[in-house]
Amino acid sequence: MNRTIGIAVIGFGWMGQAHSRGYRRTRQLFADADYGARLVICADDAPARRAHAASGFGFEHTTDDWRVAIEHPDVDMVSICAPNMLHEEIAVAAATLGKQVFCEKPVGGTPEQTVRAEKACRAAGVITGVGYNYRWAPLVQYTRQLIANGDLGEITNYRGRFFSMYGSDPLGLLSWRFLKDEAGYGVSSDILSHSIDLAHMLIGPITRVVGTAETFIRERPLPKPGTGTHYDRGAPGDPTGPVTNEDYFGAMVVFANGARGTFETSRSIIGPESENAFDVHGTKGAVHWNLERMNEMELYLSGEGPRGYRTVYSGDGFPYHGAFVAGTGNGIAYEDLVTIEDHEFLRAVAAGQPFTPGFAEAVDYVSVQAALLKSNESGHWEDVVSLRQD
Repeated sequence: MNRTIGIAVIGFGWMGQAHSRGYRRTRQLFADADYGARLVICADDAPARRAHAASGFGFEHTTDDWRVAIEHPDVDMVSICAPNMLHEEIAVAAATLGKQVFCEKPVGGTPEQTVRAEKACRAAGVITGVGYNYRWAPLVQYTRQLIANGDLGEITNYRGRFFSMYGSDPLGLLSWRFLKDEAGYGVSSDILSHSIDLAHMLIGPITRVVGTAETFIRERPLPKPGTGTHYDRGAPGDPTGPVTNEDYFGAMVVFANGARGTFETSRSIIGPESENAFDVHGTKGAVHWNLERMNEMELYLSGEGPRGYRTVYSGDGFPYHGAFVAGTGNGIAYEDLVTIEDHEFLRAVAAGQPFTPGFAEAVDYVSVQAALLKSNESGHWEDVVSLRQD
C-alpha cells in the first residue's frame, strides 16, 4: 500500500506550521512509510500567513475560510490548529464530510465541547488523533516499556508538572490563549492536559481529585488584529484587556491502581521555561524526565550497584530516535516529536486503523478536568466520572 493522503491545515500559526513541516518530513525520515502526504490547502485569516503557506511550504491552495478547506475534494484529512473554541465546529463539520480528523489538544475549549466532538466523529466513523505529542519522546516511550515490563515494580507515586514562562511577562500580549471565549479554560486546557495525558499513558486512569486554580496576571496588552502570539509582548502604556481564564492549576489525585499523584501547572511562574516533567516511583525503581532536557532521563533501579539515580541518554537504541540521528547523546528536538505523531497518524489513516491518542483519550482527560473544575469550586475531593456519551 502506498496511498497519498491529501491534507488541509486549519490555522497557520505556530502549530499549523510545525505540523506542515512534519507532514513534509515524514517520508524523508521514515523509509518504511507506506503513504505519501500532499499539502492540498491551508486556511488562515491572516494574508501574510496564507502567502507563506504557499511560497514557503508548497500548499497548492490557500483560503481565509476553513469551510472551503475541508470541502476541497482532494482533502482526505483535516489537521486542526485553530484556537480551541473553534475545534468542535471544525472537527464535526470535517467528520460529517467523511474526512479523517487530527486536532491539536484539547479538542475544544471546554469539556462539553470535547465530548460532543468525540461523539460526532465516532458516529461518523472517521479516524481521530489529538496532539499529545510528548507521548512520542523516545525516553517517554522507554519509560512506558519499563513500567509495562515491571522493571519499576508496583507504581506507588507519580508527580507531574508543566511549568512554562510563556505567560509570566505582564506585558505578554492578550492572545486567544488568555481569553475564555476563544481558548476556553486556561492552563487546565492548555498544558495540564499534557501532564495528565502522560500520566494516563504511563500509569492508568485517575479516579479521584482535589484541585485549586488561580489567575495571577489579570490584565494584558491588546494585540493588533492578525498578529501576535502568546510569546510576543506589548509596551508600557499599551491598551489592555482582562485575562478571563486561569494561570495556575494544582491537584492531588488517586489512580485506579492505588497510586497517589500530584500535578501542578502554571504559565505565569518565574524560572522554568518549559518544564514538562514527571517523576514515577515504584517498589523497584524510579524515573525522572523533563522536556527541557528531553534527550536524557534519570533512572534508579534497585539492585544495580550503588544506590542512586544514573543518567540515561537517548539515542538510536530507543524508539524513533534513530530516524533522526544516529548514535547516543545526539539529541532530537521538539518538532521531531510533532513529526513522529504526524507519521503515526498518517500511517493509521493509510491503513484505515484507529489511532491513539485519539478523541477518546481527549475525553479521558476532560473527564479529569471536569472533576478538577468542580473541586476548585467545592473545595472538596471529587470523583472522576467518564463524560463519554454513548
